[in-house]
Amino acid sequence: MTTKVSPAANGLANGLANGLSNGHTNGHVKPVTKAHGSTKKPQVMLEPLHDWPNDAGFDGGEDRIEPVELTLTGTIPAYAAGVLYRTGPGSYQVDTDKGTTWSMSHWFDGFSQVHRFQIEAADGDRPARVVYNSRTNVDELIDRIRVTGAWDPITFGQERDPCESYFKKVMSVFTPSRRRGPGETNVGVTLSVDPPGLPGSRPGGKADGAGHASGVSSLWAKTDAAIYKRLDPETLEPIGLAQQTTLHPDLRGPISAAHAKSDPSTGDVYNYNLEFGRRSTYRVFRVSAATGQTDILATIDHLDAAYIHSLFLTAKHVVLCVWNAYYVLGGAKMLWERNVLDALQPFQPGKPTKWLVIDRVGSAGHVATYDSPPFFSFHSVNAWEEPSPTDPSGTDIVADLCAYPDSSVLKRFYYENLRATAPGARAYAGDKGDSARAQLRRYRLPSVPSAASPSTPRTASLEWENPPNLACELPTLNANALTRPHRFVYGVSDTGKSSFMDGLVKHDTQSLTTLSWAVPAHSPGEPIFVPDPAGAAEDDGVLLSVVLDGRSGASYLLVLDARTMREVARAEGGGVVAFGFHGTFVGSQGVSRPEDL
Repeated sequence: MTTKVSPAANGLANGLANGLSNGHTNGHVKPVTKAHGSTKKPQVMLEPLHDWPNDAGFDGGEDRIEPVELTLTGTIPAYAAGVLYRTGPGSYQVDTDKGTTWSMSHWFDGFSQVHRFQIEAADGDRPARVVYNSRTNVDELIDRIRVTGAWDPITFGQERDPCESYFKKVMSVFTPSRRRGPGETNVGVTLSVDPPGLPGSRPGGKADGAGHASGVSSLWAKTDAAIYKRLDPETLEPIGLAQQTTLHPDLRGPISAAHAKSDPSTGDVYNYNLEFGRRSTYRVFRVSAATGQTDILATIDHLDAAYIHSLFLTAKHVVLCVWNAYYVLGGAKMLWERNVLDALQPFQPGKPTKWLVIDRVGSAGHVATYDSPPFFSFHSVNAWEEPSPTDPSGTDIVADLCAYPDSSVLKRFYYENLRATAPGARAYAGDKGDSARAQLRRYRLPSVPSAASPSTPRTASLEWENPPNLACELPTLNANALTRPHRFVYGVSDTGKSSFMDGLVKHDTQSLTTLSWAVPAHSPGEPIFVPDPAGAAEDDGVLLSVVLDGRSGASYLLVLDARTMREVARAEGGGVVAFGFHGTFVGSQGVSRPEDL
């Protein structure tokens, strides 16, 4: 089934979707010629920074269309049986028919690739096994670049040809976007299983059709644009597209959060839609898991448009944190620059972050706005309500997130800054890169009102933050703690030992201590927590993470005890699995990781 995209919505939203997805010797010089004909500066390859090779994780591995059984060592607990999906950039270069090499500039724009790990528990005499397959799901896009040597849709950070004429830049604003199918639409930041409201799901969270052996019938890839891409849950082939207007006709803006939030009890999904204009409009909405219907909870049109990757959910509220990453001219500059990054304003240290609190259990809408000193963030962690320690009759919201002092981290994610052999990586080595390392922070929004008073001045206070040398990104936690006070947060660490991620970390938010897993030259991806259903403690469970062994140039699925951060199993033999963004886990009992992380 292919859900067609309407021509009216195809322009900016589809253009955004295409870009918001997703061994060398010292002194070796590799000249690369861009497809438009100009010669790029020689690509200097240095020895891997700090002897921590990782280039293979950015180059991407070959697709494993036919499933392959991996070599399993150790013991995977029976409750971790299920399917782990991963998505993110695969390769980023195309050899064209013109004899040139066309390259993506920014990691967020790499060609989306999806990975599937089927984890099967031991059964009698048959031991546990892990079966792996993967697929690049933009083959038509890659073929088009191979033939034409060009790609013009709006991206996240693709550098434009400096020789491009003024006339061509102007005309690109007025040239209508060509309708693209799912194989030419680069969507691959997060994944959702059987989400309500989209084609393939029926009210009550049931998927249409007979489904697949894994219990998954509807798998969708998402990005920071208002477009969704449907994938076959087993073969990972792209089979459809849908716009956010499928959910509600008023969700006509081109921007949304790649990370929606779902109620852990009802399965209702929450997100926002951003419509550009002279007065940009945020619409915070809910999709009912019971009915598939979408309601607009609040419409906010007095704030500047900003790049917001995630939001918060408590038992009673949605919190949209508008941090300091504002678009120039309400997003209009994006049409000229043809990418998001160059259309953002410089970080403004005098402009506060705005925390918008929206009622989700009643009809009060936007009830409060809190200010805090400015920062930038990609990922929220969790939020909840609790009695106010300063106001006996009041209720506070407490929110954890991974924050940066400013938005300069966005420029770190150019390939020339991430690869261990690239000269640009040296600019972020050690303490020099602290501004591009996330700090786990906790904020408090005191005395949230029950009646709407969004114009009343209120202040969000910073309760604590971890230092940059304990950096945490791609955060996760036990999903049973969502919308409730939690103790433990897991993530990838960036301590400066490599040019990218260099370990996995467990943060104790009560003692403010950490426990880590790290092996030299082994670069892990986002950890996903699988809880032990028989466990009583919050950290009873395992973590699943895909790790690149930079020395061997091969990846493996790592299983850690979430309490001790010690390895209990690994599965090897799938070749290189490119560094990805995010994933989701579907247990063999049909219980999936909520759309919250």
